Amino acid sequence: MRNTVVNTLIDLGKKDRDITLITGDLGFGVLKPYWEALPDQFINAGIAEQNMTGVAAGMAVEGKKVFTYSIGNFPTLRCLEQIRNDCAYHEANVNVICVGGGYVYGALGMSHHATEDIAALRALPGVSVICPGDAIEAELAVRTIADTKGTTYLRLGRGGEKRINTGLKEFVIGKAYKLREADKDKKSAAVFSTGSILEEVSAACDRLEEQGYAVEQYSFPTVKPIDRAVIAACAAQFKHIFAVEEHNIIGGLGGAVAEVMSALGTGAKLHRVGINDFYCVKVGTQQYLREQVGISAAAIAERVRQAIENE
Repeated sequence: MRNTVVNTLIDLGKKDRDITLITGDLGFGVLKPYWEALPDQFINAGIAEQNMTGVAAGMAVEGKKVFTYSIGNFPTLRCLEQIRNDCAYHEANVNVICVGGGYVYGALGMSHHATEDIAALRALPGVSVICPGDAIEAELAVRTIADTKGTTYLRLGRGGEKRINTGLKEFVIGKAYKLREADKDKKSAAVFSTGSILEEVSAACDRLEEQGYAVEQYSFPTVKPIDRAVIAACAAQFKHIFAVEEHNIIGGLGGAVAEVMSALGTGAKLHRVGINDFYCVKVGTQQYLREQVGISAAAIAERVRQAIENE
């Protein structure tokens, strides 16, 4: 996913000299092709994310289309005040790229677990929160946000994610995308996800279909603004809706869906599947930590199966 984003920025930057990428002194193995192709549109701000964000805001106010780049919580929670005061308040065209959403850097411990970032950025007025599920969504999202006024948070996985949303041709901020349709004659549920957990969710849906259940699956690459129309339609059709994310269940996708469903009164039940409001003290690979907190494909499928069977 991250290589796709960098290659997309190179392509955009060659056509538009206002495109600028600023890094917080990391990502060199990935960013090297960019700075070699566009040395005058690249800045290394050092390990100083607050300064990086302030510089980005100033450049954006002067007409540049700026992307900041760092890992985990560093470009978000570490400089939240600068994103709020310097970028969002001024509607500056600053696009904050986080590489390593969720447990990507799980082997480095809790400080590198980006598990509250969606909630924090979603609370800032005017900030769009975009969490692509695969490289296809990521590329199209970058092309869209580069020319979109205002501040955007782009939350990425790391790399090597399976390409799933192969039918996507254009990216619209605020739109969810249907990946499979449920057979309404079978026991069924709607399953939403955001971010690179999409691969686990798709595998879970495959398992459920093999077991005779029907699943209507949607990818929500935009958490803010949320696709209210899709949520309302699914709440009217299904008894159970699952919102799956590699993030705290408070304030993320599940929270956004809950805010919409609370006003609908359809009787549909929302199941938030994510990190249950705790810090994971275990250390290991992303896959290992997903299994430990219950967001692996097997765990997701079992949550859905149990809910359908216990109606």
